Amino acid sequence: MALSPAAQSFNKRILHPVMVTALRLGIAPPTFALLETTGRRTGKRRQVPVANGIDGDTFWLIAGLGEKSPFVRNIEADPRIRVKVKPARFRDGLLPRWRTGTATPLPEDDSLARHRTLGVGRPGYRADGVLLRKLAEGGRLLTVRVDLD
Repeated sequence: MALSPAAQSFNKRILHPVMVTALRLGIAPPTFALLETTGRRTGKRRQVPVANGIDGDTFWLIAGLGEKSPFVRNIEADPRIRVKVKPARFRDGLLPRWRTGTATPLPEDDSLARHRTLGVGRPGYRADGVLLRKLAEGGRLLTVRVDLD
């Protein structure tokens, strides 16, 4: 069963702004990161909370709405992005920092398998996958690879 329109509205109007604020302040759990794209029509910066898919110098995104996801459509128009993410290693510091990179949608990638791989040893990431799978019901997930500078 996919998310109801009311649940989608609550997620967009309540949860997203709260998470964006927490991520900007650096007080969100390490399970999440803040993705910044350039709006395809407005040219304005758009920020959206995403699961923290950091893996070395690569950041992985799984779009629950597939190619219809607003951030994916923005990436297709301008692949240069920023992501605010907590460092994966202690020696790199404790505070989240902005990293820039180039995003590439990978429609041929097995998004569920990628999500399982990224979730190994990360219970918060795996728990976020419950919502991701709900969003994807009746649709198609899309993997996006970000090569960080």
